[in-house]
Amino acid sequence: MNEYFTLELANEAATLEAGRQFSKQLAVGTTVYLHGDLGAGKTTFVRGVLQGLGHTGKVKSPTYTLVEPYELAGLNVYHFDCYRFLDEYEWDEAGFSEYFNETSICMVEWPEKAGTLLPVPNIDVRLSLSSNQQQMVGRKLEILTR
Repeated sequence: MNEYFTLELANEAATLEAGRQFSKQLAVGTTVYLHGDLGAGKTTFVRGVLQGLGHTGKVKSPTYTLVEPYELAGLNVYHFDCYRFLDEYEWDEAGFSEYFNETSICMVEWPEKAGTLLPVPNIDVRLSLSSNQQQMVGRKLEILTR
């Protein structure tokens, strides 16, 4: 059964907190796709997720490394960024398929760049810029659980 959730986020602190709260529903074997334009808050959201899972160090964007691994109390979390891919075969050539298994959580920014080679996600997260009534720019968070 699909579940849909939406939330307005006023600022970066709210995005981090949404990620921390989101982390409470994650289980091993989960694949999360993160959608949104540049600057929408995808990496900030992942930082909140990792904090919620117990990570206390720095969280780097994997834009240039393509994947950042985190081991948290025996849990493997992989944060991917496919933005720089020119075609889906780069995903396959990088050998990332082995990361997706029943003992890890995989969070993928720009999944559309990997085409059809990615596993089907358990959860789709979409972040977008939004304006509230006071004309301040915030974020809109949408979560679809499959």
